[in-house]
Amino acid sequence: MHITTRLEFDAGHRIPNHKSQCRNLHGHRYALEITLSGDIITAENISENGMVMDFSDVKAIARSSIVDVWDHAFLVYQQDIEVLTFLNSLPNHKTVIFPTVPTAENMASEAFRILKCKYHDTYGNHLTLEKVRLYETPNSWADALG
Repeated sequence: MHITTRLEFDAGHRIPNHKSQCRNLHGHRYALEITLSGDIITAENISENGMVMDFSDVKAIARSSIVDVWDHAFLVYQQDIEVLTFLNSLPNHKTVIFPTVPTAENMASEAFRILKCKYHDTYGNHLTLEKVRLYETPNSWADALG
């Protein structure tokens, strides 16, 4: 069985050296979808009976690990020195330094890497993170697959 839940957040970024508008500082309303697979839990007298995982638990993990960190932050490539210098000059600015250029593809991959170890097979139902889908716009997204 596969289950998917979705969370949204706002963040800024830029793609240095991009051939078009994305080389400028800008922001998006991102959506993050987390897909897990596993067997349906069949354990009487527990809250998760009949589920792969409680959606509220899936969301809580993604929220604390990704959404709360990236929401209303500027995601900046660690080699983008000019922008890092600028952001560091702003008092109390929320900046997240990325090891790679913060494209939708790299953000989805980073989210998958972070979340992969966060979902645990607590009930022996073979719980696995299958996919992280990151929407940069309503019509454009990247999928990181397990």
